[in-house]
Parts: sequence; structure tokens; C-alpha cells
Amino acid sequence: MTELKKISREAVPRAVQKAERYRLLNQSWATESICLDILDVDAGNQQVLIMLLLALTDQFAAETYELARRAQALLGRITDPYQRAYYEGIIHERLAHAQLAHSALQAEAMAYESLRSAMDAFERAEALRSTGNDDSILRWNTCARTLERLRMVEQAEGQYEPSFGE
Repeated sequence: MTELKKISREAVPRAVQKAERYRLLNQSWATESICLDILDVDAGNQQVLIMLLLALTDQFAAETYELARRAQALLGRITDPYQRAYYEGIIHERLAHAQLAHSALQAEAMAYESLRSAMDAFERAEALRSTGNDDSILRWNTCARTLERLRMVEQAEGQYEPSFGE
């Protein structure tokens, strides 16, 4: 492999802006690359660790499990307990949606487990949240609604009987 060039510490703020722009343009592969360059010179940059985690989960449609493994590995580098729990939930939630995109019965069972894991993580985050930060509740509700939609579809197809509250 060709040896990569390092960016300067002074270039980090501009590089962060570029990474954010590429993510907004749905070019998460470019965001991932820029984040890796930033972390090479500023390994503890929490904002960039989270952006890299999100860029990896944005790409879950391709090579889902390797990307999920890499995203999970980043959790240990996030220092704030709330952020760590919240982004663990994000990983599980996005993994569930990637699994649902495969729409096979086995994928739906895996998606159910991923959504429940996401909800558990969001509940941990909820207990750690600061006043006025209900992001974990919003994500928990999104997962609950996704599970409800799954239950409704499965009931219509005669595949799933238990109610959501069980």
C-alpha cells in the first residue's frame, strides 16, 4: 500500500468541515477517509470519532458486518458515557434497518434483535442524559415504531402473533 500523507494539526478544523460536507452529500466513504486522516493527528477528537462512527453506519448497505464491527470498536474510544450508550444504540438501529433491507425472514429476526439492542442502549443513554436532551427517547420511539410496523406487516402475512408490549 502507498504510504499515506499526514495532515497538519492546523488543518484539522477545515478537514472537519469537509468531512461534514461529504457526509451531507451522502459520500460517507469520503467522510470516513477524512476522519481517519484527522484521527491520525488528533486520536482523541470526540467529534471526529462520532462522525466516523456515523459515516461507517451510513455505509451499512455494503459489507454490513465488517462496518458494524469497526463502528463498535470506536465506542471504546468515546469518553462520555451518555454518548457511548447513545451511539451504541445508533449502531444497532442502523444495523436493523440494513438487515430489514434484505427482507428475508431470517434478516427480520436479526433486525428485531438489533432493534431491541438499540432500545436497550437508548434506555441506558436516557438514564445518563442531561436536562433537555431527549435524543435517546426520540431514537427509542423510532425503534419502537419500527417494531410496531414489523409486527403489523407480519400479522398481515400471518407470520407473527405476539403483541408489541410483550
